[in-house]
Amino acid sequence: MSDSSSSRRAFLKSSAGCLGGAFALCALVPESLSALPVTVAEGRQAGAERAYPLPAADSVTVDQKAGMILVRMTGKVYAFALSCPHEHAAVKWVPKDNRFSCTKHDSKYRPDGTYISGRATRGLDRFPIRRAGDNVMINLSVVFRFDKDPDGWQKAVIAV
Repeated sequence: MSDSSSSRRAFLKSSAGCLGGAFALCALVPESLSALPVTVAEGRQAGAERAYPLPAADSVTVDQKAGMILVRMTGKVYAFALSCPHEHAAVKWVPKDNRFSCTKHDSKYRPDGTYISGRATRGLDRFPIRRAGDNVMINLSVVFRFDKDPDGWQKAVIAV
């Protein structure tokens, strides 16, 4: 056997090991890092709150009429204002980056509404949220701003 075929075999064996490791690493990437599906829905008015079906899986639901975004991700559900806190332009979900982005100045936010970068200086405003059976109830008349009420902002979440 020549030195070149031994080298080739060694290279192929080590490459196969690296590829196997890469595939194993891909299997460890949490689902939350994959693009969340986006749906448009309109909540049902229920007194001072709006009712939405509890999302069955990780997803983004937008209610344009109510100006609200509902996000389920990694066992938690959040409700945010549809507008960026900087100049109140609409935010949109950017699937390839797994984040929200302001349509006007490109401020960036994590799926839980946490501010990443851009002209805004705080996270997306959250609404109080609670679970009622198979529904999520959201009070759109109260807003938690991260800079004014960080404790309320952090608590505006339900575990599922």
